[in-house]
Amino acid sequence: MIVANRKPFEELLEFIKPYSKILLLGCNECVTVCATGGAKEVAILASELKMHREKEGRPIEIMEHVLERNCDPEYVESLKPMVGDYEMVMSMACGCGIQFVAEHYREKLVLPAVNTTFDGVTEEHGVWSERCLGCGNCILDKTLGICPVTRCAKSLFNGPCGGSQGGKCEVDKDTPCGWQLIVDRLKEMNMLDKYMEIQPLKDWSTSRDGGPRRRVREDLKI
Repeated sequence: MIVANRKPFEELLEFIKPYSKILLLGCNECVTVCATGGAKEVAILASELKMHREKEGRPIEIMEHVLERNCDPEYVESLKPMVGDYEMVMSMACGCGIQFVAEHYREKLVLPAVNTTFDGVTEEHGVWSERCLGCGNCILDKTLGICPVTRCAKSLFNGPCGGSQGGKCEVDKDTPCGWQLIVDRLKEMNMLDKYMEIQPLKDWSTSRDGGPRRRVREDLKI
């Protein structure tokens, strides 16, 4: 799940300052789950913006619209009948969705209402934490489901650094050491011998370091 946070209100006010008629776009997927950009959040932000502009004596018309997904062309294309009626689009989708809408409607200014943060999980209601960097070469089979690339602050592959103490990361004393979690899991599964397997240097070309990535399934293309 992609986790995001709404941008500061003052920043959003600057975005819409020159405009009097905008489309405020939300998404029913990840940003809905993390309570950032679903129908409820779109309605709240629209109300806040309109009230502020009313106080300034500069009323603004805001069309609220939520797509099922902002990252699929079949949904993005459904905006075609309405997008031309507005001066700009402000999107509460993740960074992927915002870019995809902007690519489809090049004549229209599309600005972000959120800061996309990480790929993560819901630990409990109202708490999300990072789990995956999408490095393109998963080694969770070797670490029994705990990712050292993400869970270790230094992305170490062969055990903890010298700074971790008491099972906590030296970067943040409230964060568990990723490698302590891995070792504990190996012990639980009676597979501690895997800890002695030296991992080779990682080929980071499969991650973002190799440039923007693209996946093609020829059998699914139409």
